[in-house]
Amino acid sequence: MNQHSRAMSVRYRRSASAVCFRQEFFIVIQPLYVHPELSFQEEKTAQFVYETLQSFGHLELSRPTKTSVMARLIGQQPGRVVAIRADMDALPIQEENTFEFASKNPGVMHACGHDGHTAMLLGTAKIFSQLRDDIRGEIRFLFQHAEELFPGGAEEMVQAGVMDGVDVVIGTHLWSPLERGKIGIVYGPMMAAPDRFFIRIIGKGGHGAMPHQTIDAIAIGAQVVTNLQHIVSRYVDPLEPLVLSVTQFVAGTAHNVLPGEVEIQGTVRTFDETLRRTVPQWMERIVKGITEAHGASYEFQFDYGYRPVINYDEVTHVIEETARELLGEEAVARLKPNMGGEDFSAFLQKAPGSFFYVGARNEEKGIVYPHHHPRFTIDEDALEIGVQMFVAATLKLLAGAE
Repeated sequence: MNQHSRAMSVRYRRSASAVCFRQEFFIVIQPLYVHPELSFQEEKTAQFVYETLQSFGHLELSRPTKTSVMARLIGQQPGRVVAIRADMDALPIQEENTFEFASKNPGVMHACGHDGHTAMLLGTAKIFSQLRDDIRGEIRFLFQHAEELFPGGAEEMVQAGVMDGVDVVIGTHLWSPLERGKIGIVYGPMMAAPDRFFIRIIGKGGHGAMPHQTIDAIAIGAQVVTNLQHIVSRYVDPLEPLVLSVTQFVAGTAHNVLPGEVEIQGTVRTFDETLRRTVPQWMERIVKGITEAHGASYEFQFDYGYRPVINYDEVTHVIEETARELLGEEAVARLKPNMGGEDFSAFLQKAPGSFFYVGARNEEKGIVYPHHHPRFTIDEDALEIGVQMFVAATLKLLAGAE
């Protein structure tokens, strides 16, 4: 870190103290949590974010899409362009928490921590708005809609030009498996491509007591499900990450009726692009062979979802170095890749970057529920850590630390 960056870090620490993180973040996060909105419907959330950013001053604001927001802080001197991303959408889950600030929108809750991501990026924007005169380069604050629902908001924002001219991009996820105070780092492949499939088995329905007069779609569908598992266990190198999960099997209306059709859906998760393109070919070959053997027909659809998140080593090193400096050696957790999906990958197609985890679990406080659970919550003390990471890492990246 050069002399200018060290001076900025001192000013940042003083400013961060003056902002009074914990109290301010509770104020910021409360309306976000109480009024969650689903993917592509974040109109009030986006307006709240826009008005909050507007109150900071020194930021150039725009609405790249209907429910997203971008703020640009352009320094007094030219330099690099660093983008920071936070997602804003909620999930279609009925909340079971009894907090005063629990969701007031029936059937919708922030069960993945995106409200916390938004609060952290708002806090980061406020700090940097106070430091604009010392900034060399530009910082873009990307408040993204629709991370939870394919085709996702990241691709839309990229197409709208938010990444044009960006030199490096970072993002984070509050992470319930990781204790508060820890920063999760993954070099290289981090999260998989979350693709999905749909299969319809078309047989011939009839009376359950006379199966010989039918083409039993349920029996055929069961064979399809069983044989699809051979792709992971017998088609692919055991050391190659691959998940193929059947998650829906829909058929039948009565105990004595053999249905004429079965619908099967599920997900495939991969990192390798060649494997990603090959798996659906194997799947259809299996479905075709089984249905033809029993006189049935089929429909097969495979939808490619988000690309895998693959971190750049140089940027990830900056994140790791930042965590060590802020929180100490013991705070850094080197994690393995996981097979979840994240459309942060769309931003990585335009600039090198890194996605990292901020621990949000606290067993002493009973904050132990996993993401997408109706009782999910976060340790709010993690928000301060997230902002510290964003600010300090951005200062390094503006200075060309990677």
